[in-house]
Amino acid sequence: MLSIDPAGNSEKDNYKLLTGGVVPRPIAFVTTRSPKGTVNGAPFSFFNVVSSSPPRISLSIQRMAGKQKDTARNIEAVGEFVVHLVDQQNVGQVNQTAVSLPSDQSEIELAKLTPVNSVKLAVPGVKEAKMRLECVLEHRLELEGEAGTTGCDFIIGKVVHFHIAEEIYENGRIDPHGLGAVSRLAGHDYAKIGEMFSLKRPQ
Repeated sequence: MLSIDPAGNSEKDNYKLLTGGVVPRPIAFVTTRSPKGTVNGAPFSFFNVVSSSPPRISLSIQRMAGKQKDTARNIEAVGEFVVHLVDQQNVGQVNQTAVSLPSDQSEIELAKLTPVNSVKLAVPGVKEAKMRLECVLEHRLELEGEAGTTGCDFIIGKVVHFHIAEEIYENGRIDPHGLGAVSRLAGHDYAKIGEMFSLKRPQ
């Protein structure tokens, strides 16, 4: 096997190894509201479940040259955000929100997504997602990057409300094929839910 010391790699090289090897990654489409009221939206694939009691999720929001992204800045300022699971029907619109816009412009409007009120938050979600999670900020860590700069904002959010499309929900479970979630691979590549198999855990 190849043996690679990340200290000898560029940030881009390490990024390629991580995003090419740690696959598939679920995608969170995150809506936030700025203190001035602008609703921002952006996708993140450094995202996962943290705990179920209480329900928590994590987001790692990478900084660009040490500069905080709108999503992280809004979460820090307002303390609320909505996470949407990206699926085969909405991935095209969500991809449009990855564009760089000024902070006072809304990616939701650009992608023609439909805002929908949250139950417990002032931050809206979008109607096009089959599952969304209303979250409040529980922890935020600034993780150091190269040359002493802040590399990312690591967010842990507590889920305070679930929204799930009725057609994919039955007896407390979510139909994975009905959800149709897509996952992130490397480069421009994504993956759909494909062949599934089961393995029982040993007793």
